[in-house]
Amino acid sequence: MAIILASGSPRRRELLEMLGARDMLVIPAKGDEVPPRGAGPGDTVKALSRAKTLEVAEHRPAGDVIIGADTIVWLDGRVLGKPHSEREAAEMLNELSGRAHEVWTGVCIARGGEVLCEAERTEVRFRELSGREIAAYIATGEPMDKAGAYGAQGLGALFVERIDGDFFNVMGLPLCRLGRMLKKLGVELL
Repeated sequence: MAIILASGSPRRRELLEMLGARDMLVIPAKGDEVPPRGAGPGDTVKALSRAKTLEVAEHRPAGDVIIGADTIVWLDGRVLGKPHSEREAAEMLNELSGRAHEVWTGVCIARGGEVLCEAERTEVRFRELSGREIAAYIATGEPMDKAGAYGAQGLGALFVERIDGDFFNVMGLPLCRLGRMLKKLGVELL
């Protein structure tokens, strides 16, 4: 049995390695990420993580454990994805300033014909941010490959006033939920 991460995210890889999955294979899904029209955040991340997982599972032996995930930042009924420009990153960070938002991650696991897909929600509250702080943070480059234009595990931690829910979910992989899901499929991490 091999554990396969169907994501190129270095943060997800680090989190799985932290749990002892050092020999895992990383095979990122290559398909387009097309969210279902009109879906809420939970259904969106479950559908996207399912598509990634099944794409990779199609080419692997049935005994392998394939883990796919997708994370979004949800604010005012819409997704804040990865910024395409520094201007867009600044707009996102201004919107998040002094407010709470939701981080949703869908996790899907396939093994031996069984497929489990679940979603985790975490609320994150930012303190008020100044224009100078936003500009300095963007200048580091950190926001440019992160949903919502921040990384809570990096310099973005300076903006996070409070987290209600799974911290690791904000990093892109809710570990408590993942552990329970793996256990249902006969994979014990302890």
